[in-house]
Amino acid sequence: MLTGILFALFAGLMLGLYALPEKFTRDFAFENTWGAFFAINMFVVPPLAAVVFVDELFHILGQLPPNVIVGMLVSGFLWGIGVMLWGKAINYVGLSLGFSIFIGTVILIGSLIPLAVNGLPDIRVLVVLLLGLVTVLLGVLFNGRAGMLREKSNTDQRKNVLAGLTIAVVGGLLATGFSYANAVGGEIISQATVAAGNQPWVASVIIMLIIYLAGGIFVIPYFILQLSKHDLWSKFNTPHLSRNLVMTSLMAILNFVAGVAFAYSAFLLGKIGGTVGYAIYNALSVAVAMVSGLITGEWVSASFRARSFLYAGLTAMVVGVILIAYGNSLY
Repeated sequence: MLTGILFALFAGLMLGLYALPEKFTRDFAFENTWGAFFAINMFVVPPLAAVVFVDELFHILGQLPPNVIVGMLVSGFLWGIGVMLWGKAINYVGLSLGFSIFIGTVILIGSLIPLAVNGLPDIRVLVVLLLGLVTVLLGVLFNGRAGMLREKSNTDQRKNVLAGLTIAVVGGLLATGFSYANAVGGEIISQATVAAGNQPWVASVIIMLIIYLAGGIFVIPYFILQLSKHDLWSKFNTPHLSRNLVMTSLMAILNFVAGVAFAYSAFLLGKIGGTVGYAIYNALSVAVAMVSGLITGEWVSASFRARSFLYAGLTAMVVGVILIAYGNSLY
């Protein structure tokens, strides 16, 4: 159990950090940065990782039932729309608040999906897990409130908070396709991967390959259209192109590693691992994003009340994660 929780924590750390390099790009509009990120994240890193780490890749994929493949592709497609909206939300309301609302929605829905797919645990375990989820969500709400108070006290930057919050919620709902895809395909892919002579963790690379490629079916055409619509292709012709590609590649690697680490943690944590690992993974990502926001100056001009809500939210999420981990130990 401890190893599974550690992998979930590591996944959350990577996910919380993945958007940070965006702050260090130069001369790129939103569409340039996120278009380059998604292209690398969905069509470069996953296939490369699969080729490097997976033996008998096509044989394994050929063993999967059609309903599993279709379920993962459809839910992965919806996840792709969701994460694209996540990037939009961050652009509207900042790293801290964008993470908070998006991940809050993801935790609420995404953590319950594996229970619906795999069945409910014993009532005692279920009560502790739900208590932990509620505590985490309370922390996310505190963080959201902190972000809104910060915007009210920030006269230097005026952002469309309502639009950003709406985008984050809708994106979070669609992004729970990630949880569904892992719940539907995780066990079958793990069995096929080990049977082909691979180490168990390698199954996580295949799971992410399917989800990320499916997500790219929507995301990449969307950004091609946006770059053309706003005449932004010329922004790639910048002296900072190499620097920007390094930053977006780093974003892609951190994001993909987070997904692989989560999928493996869910495998290690057993039948309710999708719920336990998903909650820990996402809660920690919010905490890391909040700290990143503090370090990069997002909260410099925030009021004492805003920062108080922020710290209360972080505390609640830590307590919630501890409760969720305890619930898994009872299973």
